[in-house]
Amino acid sequence: MKFIYTLLFALLFSPALFAQMTDAPDRTEGDGPYDRLIIRGATMIDGTGSPALGPVDIVIEGNRITRIQNVGYPGVPINENRRPQAEDGDHEIEAEGMYVLPGFVDMHAHIGGSAQGTNPEYVFKLWLAHGITGIREPGSFNGADWTMRHAERSRNNDITAPRIYPYFGFGMGSSGDINSPEEARDWVQSIHDQGAEGIKFFGARPEIFEAALDEANKLGLGSMAHHAQTRVVYNNALDTAEMGLKGLTHWYGLPEALFTDQVIQDYPLDYNYSNEQHRFENAGKLWEQAAEPGSEKWNEVMNRMLELGLDLNPTFTIYEASRDLMKERRAEWHEKYTLPSLWRFYQPDRRAHGSYWFDWGTEQEVAWKNNYRLWMQFVNEYKNRGGSVTLGSDAGYIFKLYGFAYIREMELMREAGFHPLEIFQSASLNAARVLGNDDELGTIEVGKIADLVIVEENPQQNIKVLYGTGAIRVDENNELKRVGGVKYTIKDGIVYDAKQLLDDVARMVEEKKEEEDFEITQPGLDW
Repeated sequence: MKFIYTLLFALLFSPALFAQMTDAPDRTEGDGPYDRLIIRGATMIDGTGSPALGPVDIVIEGNRITRIQNVGYPGVPINENRRPQAEDGDHEIEAEGMYVLPGFVDMHAHIGGSAQGTNPEYVFKLWLAHGITGIREPGSFNGADWTMRHAERSRNNDITAPRIYPYFGFGMGSSGDINSPEEARDWVQSIHDQGAEGIKFFGARPEIFEAALDEANKLGLGSMAHHAQTRVVYNNALDTAEMGLKGLTHWYGLPEALFTDQVIQDYPLDYNYSNEQHRFENAGKLWEQAAEPGSEKWNEVMNRMLELGLDLNPTFTIYEASRDLMKERRAEWHEKYTLPSLWRFYQPDRRAHGSYWFDWGTEQEVAWKNNYRLWMQFVNEYKNRGGSVTLGSDAGYIFKLYGFAYIREMELMREAGFHPLEIFQSASLNAARVLGNDDELGTIEVGKIADLVIVEENPQQNIKVLYGTGAIRVDENNELKRVGGVKYTIKDGIVYDAKQLLDDVARMVEEKKEEEDFEITQPGLDW
């Protein structure tokens, strides 16, 4: 069984992934936490799903929100008499006209890797610059010790990084094969002792999967699954939810649970899973093999998943090149913020995971557009019926850049039918519930930890203002300008200048480009 897990990791990730990754440097960015910080005059989106409210003053003492004071009404001067009075030594952020939201959590966030040539400082700063104050690391494939060490350093604010919630890949670090339920339970106990917060599964024999989930649930560990096509025939997404799985990431296993007249995907007879074109091209035809929306089977599966409380973490963004490859290759942030090594990693290569466009054309993109339509309909209906949906990006692959990909996931949620308030709720409160810390994080409320995002524009009207590159606007004088970009990210009461973090990333990229005499070019073009 261990051989199978090793093979899956090799197929899903680069062979160089397990090489030693450098450590993040000690923190030199961020101010605070302050004895007392007052955010003045902002419009608040609190993450509960409630509508925007403001202007408000928010008082933070240390790392805790201690007061939220309504100080007036939109369109009229703020009532100074209602404001918390500043005392000697207080720090103030003038945020009138700005919006404040709870910190975002990326629930599928790999911390780079040597295959991409990315270092943790680069990845962490891109995340924080986009308001991401927490990440679930699905697999911890830079090594258990490395991930746990950085999770602790982030918790202590010794590094400039979001909070890190380490989930270990099932079987990772095992001293031998996992061939029985007893061995699965032993492995789960061992990672619990190491401090893991959850497990990421790719698949296993039913008795092993069920034993591991049972033990994880007894110990209070989280669980998520990418139902790899090499093992989904053993257990689809409904099977594992019945066993006690807490969360589905991506969507593999869900169409299979919706099959009505087959058990195995309709693979072409020349299909080879190790061929990335085969893998992704045929994945784009999966939803059309599933039960129709609104059908008896569709409702049966959805209702049971709702009863079981399964969290859907769709990661719409990571497959988007499948439906519009050129758009993803030409995303405007690549030139300034994508490292040369990461750009090379993205290029077509038969040996690289997520590099599958060996002959990617109109037919494949149209199939994936139809795939998205059905997939998004399921996720949106699931949310409308009360199901849990969280945001994840799985960036670092397929032309998706850390931070930027997360904001794109928000846009795709909007395309799927989510109201912006539902998106921000999924990004904060729903994530906190899944991680089991919604008593401390996930919303802007008195008593909770101060993880916040401050942006100068209204992100409900245009989610693009959350991108580090902002949004395009032409003003009343017909002058073009960029607006938005997160202004401040506050994590644990520490205030980070988001634009300065992006400047740091741009400097890293420029230094590498000069060192390598590199410029971004498009595949196969010599101009």
